Amino acid sequence: MSARQRAGETADPAVLLGRLADGDRDAFAEFYRVTSSRVYGMVLRVLRDPGYAEETVQEVYLQVWRTASSFDPARGSAMSWLITLAHRRAIDRVRSEQASTNRDNAYGAADTATGYDDVAEAVVRGDEQRAVADCLETLTAVQRSSVDLAYYGGLTYRQVAERLQVALPTIKSRMRDGLARLRDCLGGQSRNRRERSDD
Repeated sequence: MSARQRAGETADPAVLLGRLADGDRDAFAEFYRVTSSRVYGMVLRVLRDPGYAEETVQEVYLQVWRTASSFDPARGSAMSWLITLAHRRAIDRVRSEQASTNRDNAYGAADTATGYDDVAEAVVRGDEQRAVADCLETLTAVQRSSVDLAYYGGLTYRQVAERLQVALPTIKSRMRDGLARLRDCLGGQSRNRRERSDD
């Protein structure tokens, strides 16, 4: 076997993984040298941040060191195994960062929300609920029952039609007319409140 063939064999990721599984540190160094640029490139494409990409690549190779024995050449090439590990790790990092951002945003929103006047909020909510209740009273009985089942009962138009034993087009018409009447009523109440507050 020529020196070039021997060098090619020692640089073969599958061979290196076999030696690495036996704890060969030199094989690990060679495996890293041969594969790291591809792993880094793929991770960087997913994460789009060089710092995070470098950290993630380190985590990938630490995982390789610990789990090299789980590589099965019958299931694919060493590079596919490695790239799959790296891709999963990069996706986990994206999810972790997103979860952290969501937690920070939720904390910020909760922290900001405590600055509101809770009493004023309760009064406004109460006014709005009374306005809706008052406007519901302006609907006909069939419109009110249809709106009530759809919006408070959470039923679809088809379910409302079945519950009331009425044809679906009739329910749609009732809902459309009822919602238009509600919109007009609520709009009028809102104008009246504004006019009173201006006086």
